[in-house]
Amino acid sequence: MNSNLDSETKKTIEAALFISPNPLTLDELSKIVKVGSIGYVKRILNDIIEYYKNNDTALSIQNIDDKYIFTLKDEYMNKVSYLAAKPDISNGALKILAYISKNEPVIQSQIIKIFGAQSYAYIKELHDADFLEESKFGRTKKLKTTKKFREYFQLNK
Repeated sequence: MNSNLDSETKKTIEAALFISPNPLTLDELSKIVKVGSIGYVKRILNDIIEYYKNNDTALSIQNIDDKYIFTLKDEYMNKVSYLAAKPDISNGALKILAYISKNEPVIQSQIIKIFGAQSYAYIKELHDADFLEESKFGRTKKLKTTKKFREYFQLNK
């Protein structure tokens, strides 16, 4: 491949990672840059990752479950995270989500005992946002966080 194509591909991958609110797979990046070779896209992506790793910048690209996302290096995340958009879920739901994340899997009836009957609405809100998986557990449900939750909050669980 020629260097002009490499340069344009790099810029397009960089732009896609920057603008996307969700991590992107190599296949998705390949489609965005209209290049059929996943190996070529991976090589270009690795060049970009190395650039951000080795240069004086606050940005980095993280690999989460074979998906890639632009993020801030930890030392800068702590300084500016308060500026980030807040998730579109209520404070009550966030409290329950934090509890489930820390103690998962959690039985729904346990959540209701701890947080009260309004928890049903919060659990539905979290399930609708695709942050919780539910499975039958006797007469109640077993709750645990999803891959989307880990990606959204940039957790490597």
